[in-house]
Amino acid sequence: MTMPTPQCPWRMQVHHIHQETPDVWTLSLLCHDYYPYRPGQHALVSVGNSADTLRAYTLSSTPGVSEYITLTVRRIDDGTGSQWLTRDVKRGDYIWLSDAMGEFTCDNEPNDRFLLLAAGCGVTPIMSMRRWLAKYRPQADVQVIFNIRSPQDVIFADEWRNYPVTLVAENNATHGFVSGRLSRELLQSVPDIASRTVMTCGPAPYMEMVEKEVKALGVTRFFKEKFFTPVADAVNSGLKFTKLQPAQEFYGPVGTTLLEAMESNKVPVQAACRAGVCGCCKTKVVSGDYTVTSTMTLSEQEIADGYVLACSCHPQGDLVLA
Repeated sequence: MTMPTPQCPWRMQVHHIHQETPDVWTLSLLCHDYYPYRPGQHALVSVGNSADTLRAYTLSSTPGVSEYITLTVRRIDDGTGSQWLTRDVKRGDYIWLSDAMGEFTCDNEPNDRFLLLAAGCGVTPIMSMRRWLAKYRPQADVQVIFNIRSPQDVIFADEWRNYPVTLVAENNATHGFVSGRLSRELLQSVPDIASRTVMTCGPAPYMEMVEKEVKALGVTRFFKEKFFTPVADAVNSGLKFTKLQPAQEFYGPVGTTLLEAMESNKVPVQAACRAGVCGCCKTKVVSGDYTVTSTMTLSEQEIADGYVLACSCHPQGDLVLA
């Protein structure tokens, strides 16, 4: 019997596993207690049922609609979490999840006109929200544009038959697919785009392009969810960070978070939610000025001792780390 970890108290059993595409699988989980979550949210998964290895995955299921809690995972060659979930975890196994987290959700959006944009596995929160809108806001006008590499990479292919969707295939487009990539011309073809709430998820360059294009078309309600966090290149000037154990000096640009500075310089640090919720990136600051946006998992004594959540720590000058 596996045991819970401090951040992942929810035990779930794998009911079945479905292969979506050549490199994507959906794990359907049974939770024997009520598990509260909102459409589009994500959760931490205890990889290998270990408290030391946590990874964040979107809950691709939809509250009040889906029979199971589902995780839809793309297998990454060097991905610790994705390799475990798609190779090692089998039907009947138990895995542990955190509370649901994240604000990328449609359930509190007053607008009834949506444009949902996804690329690759960024479709997981988009499908979660699309089902929710169909169930609870059937009057909503919802347009979806989903970008994939090729027709064989359509995640939730069978389910998309239930909803209007524009599928854009970069390679080998066949009947029913728009050939190429998302373009301003395609966005301009969306009726009344400026009046819509636009929500997007996918690789960072894709979301940056979407944000630029839709705002140029007059969109004012725009929300995005990072499907992954790219690591910035290391720099050799700016804020100086001195790590005492082991001894190391490195730099980060002004405006960086402590986590970004550590990751760009390959300083070992655990990170999962990147939102000041999970507590994985707890780091001790010995001296220096900084501000924080979250202390959610830290005790008063830890705060007094100089501990911060690196993802929520914003250096105001040079820092010395334990």
